[in-house]
Amino acid sequence: MTDLETRVAPPHAPLPRRAAPALLGYAAVRALGLLALAVWSATRGKSAHTLLTARWDSLWYARVAGPGYGYEVRLPNGDVHSNLAFFPLLPWLERLLHAVTPLSYADAGLVVSLLASLAAAGGIFAVAERVYGTRVGVCAVLLWAVLPVGIVQSMAYSESLFTALAAWSLYAVLTGRWVSAGVVAAAAGLTRPVGAAVVAAVWTAAVVSFVRDRSAARVQGAHGEEHAPAWRRVLGMLLAPLGAAAYVLWVGHRTGKGPLGYLDVQAGWRNGFDGGYAFARFVADKFTSIPSALAGVGLIAGVALLIWLYVICVRQRQPVALLVYTGVVLALALCASSYFGSKPRLLMPAFPVLLPLARALARARTSRSVLVTAGLAVASAIYGAFWLNGSGPP
Repeated sequence: MTDLETRVAPPHAPLPRRAAPALLGYAAVRALGLLALAVWSATRGKSAHTLLTARWDSLWYARVAGPGYGYEVRLPNGDVHSNLAFFPLLPWLERLLHAVTPLSYADAGLVVSLLASLAAAGGIFAVAERVYGTRVGVCAVLLWAVLPVGIVQSMAYSESLFTALAAWSLYAVLTGRWVSAGVVAAAAGLTRPVGAAVVAAVWTAAVVSFVRDRSAARVQGAHGEEHAPAWRRVLGMLLAPLGAAAYVLWVGHRTGKGPLGYLDVQAGWRNGFDGGYAFARFVADKFTSIPSALAGVGLIAGVALLIWLYVICVRQRQPVALLVYTGVVLALALCASSYFGSKPRLLMPAFPVLLPLARALARARTSRSVLVTAGLAVASAIYGAFWLNGSGPP
């Protein structure tokens, strides 16, 4: 069995119909989260709408959608926070929706994110179903919905948009639609810096397909991707990095610092890739007192869980595109020197790491699966409301 082969025969019903239960379940979980946020915020005299549309990154995206690039904040310590750090696809969509509706830029961003979260749920279902079957597809979507920081999926942030593009690009790879995979990967590259993970997945899967024994693959009953002409794979590979490359080069031209100009912009935010050194120091500092040591233990346990799940993904022989994508997302999130409170939401697009849990949930009896999912949904809703009314997400 090869990496790109379908392990479960594709059902005959159209994909939207097969995905309907997953999307309905996802919508119910997110509605519960928004309801909990509204109630919690009201008790604290805060506006849930403001929390979703006018804090942290959502403000920066709205400024890009409105006045455009060029806004920056100079901090007393000399750091420069420039909105050039924010990739343009979400602001472009906000501007477009604002132009054709009465919505403000912030509200347009909220609508885009809500729609994108449904698209992401559909993409996650499509990928999981393609590899493991319909029941696992539904469970994977619900597990993504009940993540502790799942409320971010309903904010005017770019995580939902990026996850949607990443999932559908991966699905295009799995089904041999190489040109579509490249186009959607390019769009993902216009959304977040971690678009590099999607590009890496497309390139690796294409290279694997080139070196595969084509005659043996035909004997094994390969699907569409085995018969795709070579030029389609090459074109998909060429298209995939265009979005990210175009924006990075544009920033370099605008700043006058060449191809590495975007790295200077990120450095102004104290973002960079240090192999996890800064994160390790952050965790180690938690052990200077007893109360904070508990948080340190929790952080170590969380990282260990992610690594353990990724190892299971490898052992279960997930398609190479999923393994490469997940590995790059995890590496960029855990080994970056960015603000550590952001890491939970930066990890959110790594949805394939949930597939081992989805398989386990799918094997359980339906009543037990429903009970577990409902309990997690309630816990996620309560935590999301508490978190958004407090420190997160930066």
